[in-house]
Amino acid sequence: MKKLYLVRHAKSSWKEEGVHDMDRPLKGRGVRDAYNTSQWLREQGDRPEFIISSPATRALHTALIFSRNLEYSFSDILIDQQIYHASTKDLLQLVRNLSDDYSSVMLFGHNPTITDFVNRCIDHRIDNVPTTGVACLKFEEEEWKNIDKKAELVFFDYPKRRRGK
Repeated sequence: MKKLYLVRHAKSSWKEEGVHDMDRPLKGRGVRDAYNTSQWLREQGDRPEFIISSPATRALHTALIFSRNLEYSFSDILIDQQIYHASTKDLLQLVRNLSDDYSSVMLFGHNPTITDFVNRCIDHRIDNVPTTGVACLKFEEEEWKNIDKKAELVFFDYPKRRRGK
């Protein structure tokens, strides 16, 4: 069995003019949401064996916050350039190339690819994976190279769902 956590980066800032999209930072709310969501995951006992992130500042910053709360070494995060502009097909290829040494992987990326990938794998539809949203998919495969469309949605969580509790 393989478990894939797909995380959309936290809320980013559009405040600074002239900043390239790749370099956009997180907003204060994004930082708080990343801390809260990763803390919630830790409380659930969910911790991936491997973390991969887009190189975009907002995705990598989100991954760093998650790794801190999940007690995962920063130096072990793999930064993969192809996630930044990945299509669903590109993301599937990346997943299929993962090492079978890992049974659970957390991937930090961007929409619409994150939402499209989740919808490709489950039998119902999620309209949108919001910022700092996490979808956990379970595949009944022993090897990543055999991952295809059939996955169980273990959970889908996002900050707004837990606010006010």
